[in-house]
Amino acid sequence: MKKCFSVLVLLFFVSTSLSASEKIELFGYFETQGMGAVLKGDFLALYTNKLRVDLKAELSDNITFAANFDYITYHGKTEWNILDFLADNITSQIPDYMKSIYVIPFTNRHFLDNAYIKLSFKLFDLTVGKQQISLGTGYVWNPTDMFNIKDPLDPSYEQPGHNAIRLDVPLSDSYTLTTLFSPDDTLDHSGKLIQLKGQISHFDFTLIAAEKAWTIHDYYHFNLITYNFLEKIKKRQLFGGSLAGELLGVGVWTEYAYNNIEPGSDFYEMVVGADYTFDFQTYIMVEFYRNTLGKTDYLTYDLNDWMRMFTQEQKAISRDQIYIFIQHPVTDLMNLGISTIYSISDSSFALIPTLNYSLSDNTEIMAYFNINFGGEGKVFGKNTGSGGLVRLRVYF
Repeated sequence: MKKCFSVLVLLFFVSTSLSASEKIELFGYFETQGMGAVLKGDFLALYTNKLRVDLKAELSDNITFAANFDYITYHGKTEWNILDFLADNITSQIPDYMKSIYVIPFTNRHFLDNAYIKLSFKLFDLTVGKQQISLGTGYVWNPTDMFNIKDPLDPSYEQPGHNAIRLDVPLSDSYTLTTLFSPDDTLDHSGKLIQLKGQISHFDFTLIAAEKAWTIHDYYHFNLITYNFLEKIKKRQLFGGSLAGELLGVGVWTEYAYNNIEPGSDFYEMVVGADYTFDFQTYIMVEFYRNTLGKTDYLTYDLNDWMRMFTQEQKAISRDQIYIFIQHPVTDLMNLGISTIYSISDSSFALIPTLNYSLSDNTEIMAYFNINFGGEGKVFGKNTGSGGLVRLRVYF
């Protein structure tokens, strides 16, 4: 708490001193939300409050400083045991004395999400510090993004910052070359990326090559020395690209990435999507996702598959999935929608009604409710529970 107060005081004095030169922007939002789930006949709830303070300063014509500070508190059920969401054939393999360690705790957090300096020149832009790295064209899944994994139930939520040095070099009006280095404990484990972004006719494209250490855990073995599950660090090399544009009035995009894993088995990911807005303002989106790291038979899902998905060490358990979203503006201030995520590989799906309502120019409510339809042990099996979320956000 003292650390949080100190950072807020620092932001106040920085903003006050810079405000004299009228080059400072101080903004952000307060967000409160409730999340609940019906699991095995019980209703479980987790409540959060989040304050985000954004600071941006144009220090000169070619130097920009920006930072974001987040403070989050958790209330209600703040410890969730992952085993409660899994099928009996998985949990029966875990000894009773180990079952208490499969808990994801939610504790109050305060952290600097982004803090970077951007130098803008005619020949290049250089960004140094903790910054957002957004890659790919997919809405729910991004095969070319080694840094982030989205929540399929809330894919548009903001992504965390990453410590990196980024160089953007415009090669012409249509082409930009980007290189990025994200330092880790060793040079071999650090993230490296090179990307060419360009335009052909009405289509934007990217070509990308990247390398990064991929840390996963063996959730069958607990290390009593580190008090964590056994860690495995693999070398991951990615080669891929994306394409996005419009075809006959329909927005289309595709994204592909081949992953070379050492040691381990190579795999690829692919996304193909399309969207369209009708004259009567109804919007529809469809996105297909394939991940050959996933499995085609739900009977072969194991504890590692589930835990790595819940902890966001991998994007998917099943091989093929499809996402469909339909939304219509009921009024100028309210949008109602419904989406579904269908696991083609195991024939299970989640149905997700959504609501977006603007109370004013700076206040909005977002809500969704997900209902799972599928047999026990499947990605969207009924045993994993159904639930929802209500989020109120006020911008300042």
